[in-house]
Amino acid sequence: MNDWPQLESKYIMHTVNRVPVTLVRGEGARVWDDNGSKYLDFVGGWAVTSLGHCHPVVTAAIAEQARTLIQVSNQFYTIPQIKLAELLVENSCLDKVFFSNSGAEANEGAVKLARRYGQHYRNGAYEIISTFSSFHGRTLSMVAATGQPKFQQPYIPLPEGFVNVEYSNIEAMKKATTDKTCAVMLEPVQGEGGVNVPDDDYLAAVSEWCKRKGILLILDEIQTGIGRLGTLFAYEQYGIEPDIMTLAKGLGCGVPIGAIMAKDSASVFVPGEHGSTFGGNPLACAAAYATVKFVLDNDICGNVSRVGKYLFHGLEGLRRKYSCITDVRGRGLLLAVEFDRDIAGTLLSGCLDRGLLVNQLKPNTLRLMPPLIVDNADVDEALGILDGVISGIVG
Repeated sequence: MNDWPQLESKYIMHTVNRVPVTLVRGEGARVWDDNGSKYLDFVGGWAVTSLGHCHPVVTAAIAEQARTLIQVSNQFYTIPQIKLAELLVENSCLDKVFFSNSGAEANEGAVKLARRYGQHYRNGAYEIISTFSSFHGRTLSMVAATGQPKFQQPYIPLPEGFVNVEYSNIEAMKKATTDKTCAVMLEPVQGEGGVNVPDDDYLAAVSEWCKRKGILLILDEIQTGIGRLGTLFAYEQYGIEPDIMTLAKGLGCGVPIGAIMAKDSASVFVPGEHGSTFGGNPLACAAAYATVKFVLDNDICGNVSRVGKYLFHGLEGLRRKYSCITDVRGRGLLLAVEFDRDIAGTLLSGCLDRGLLVNQLKPNTLRLMPPLIVDNADVDEALGILDGVISGIVG
């Protein structure tokens, strides 16, 4: 048998500290490693496998499209791209779509679109206000937009035009707004930064401020979109409408795809100002169409809302049981458990040994983002494992 970790260390750049397991197969909310061990997956490809691993509707769409047409270019019309665009627009408050290959690319494109808007309507305004503890991607510009010094310091000097302010602080947002500001860029719930949920009135206040100042509101829904919080898009829960929204992760249920959506008033690109070779290719769009259609037709958002509440209450029960748990937060099936000491890595290893995959968000924080199709029995299994691991560590 191959020593896969040894081969990985020989051939692949060391950009991530991997969990010591090599996964070879997945089905629903379960995955198997190369030794045949089975795991309940509460990582979900980092909130990507929205319908679980290898959902038959998605795999059938991929297989059929792979037999038909995989890639041409955006020089030509393709039916899967148009069908997916129609589905997204008709089920959102946005009017137009541009497809990319990833969330970082979608956010880059959203910033370009906002700057183009600033040139047209804001006397050349180009600055984007984003927030501390945000995460918008790994490109240089998105590192600048991401308000976390640990991501920014290795790459100084960063591209100009980004201002970071405190999250869920409308006064800080107002103070940072100048004649150079063309847009505000926010995650409705911060994912990588800690699963931070804003005050109930924050996003509405930001939306109103943007309207008053004539600047665009960009919502980064790469992690929160496609049902993750219990509605198709997170903005629906806050009673607002963004001018621009970005999607990726769960959109393709594992097939790489991203999207910029915009209202007609903000859709100011003209031919030649933005593009992508692979963005919106037939294969990715067929997978994404199958995913979103299944989410809409099978009340997946309702399942997320119901099971998410069940999971949250179960985690709250663990918080009451163990004094080392200081916080449980999140919405839908994007939740975090914070501890009073740096034991997240030890907990992750213990869960792995017992057949549960979780994500270490910080040294003292675990993140749970399972497929949107999990049920209460899956949650009970995960809670039981987590309970036993915590008990074994803290007594």
